[in-house]
Amino acid sequence: MRLEYFQLVDRIETMDAAAGTIVCRATVPTESTVFEGHFPGHPLMPGVLLLECMAQTGGHLILARNDYEKMAFLAQADRAKFRSFIVPGDSLDVHSRLTHEGSGYAVCEARILKAGKAVAEAEIRYRVVPFPSPELRDKMLEFVRSVGHTGIA
Repeated sequence: MRLEYFQLVDRIETMDAAAGTIVCRATVPTESTVFEGHFPGHPLMPGVLLLECMAQTGGHLILARNDYEKMAFLAQADRAKFRSFIVPGDSLDVHSRLTHEGSGYAVCEARILKAGKAVAEAEIRYRVVPFPSPELRDKMLEFVRSVGHTGIA
């Protein structure tokens, strides 16, 4: 994870774009300016960043399902639950499963596991649109290759 750059997925462990499933790995950094304020003497990964991590995981899946021509923008999060504290150094498995796709939108059910136990979950809705600029597409493709996307033209 690179919290300051909002790059919250370290690598793709498994992805079956046709089946609409993905598992990503994310390791919370041991040090980050985020932890200076959240919370001094008791650093915790902010829930909003856990939600973003789940959203990015589903976004990787949606990107692959759209042949890397469209990207997913977070539109809504429902039923978010945070069940346990996440601390610096924790390794997380982030699962996402596509439940709906069409009319420029997609919905995924996502959850985060730590040591095999569920620590967070949410339903994430996305707006799926063509890349708004060639520069964004180039940067996005460079990043997704680095985390394990394959088959990119």
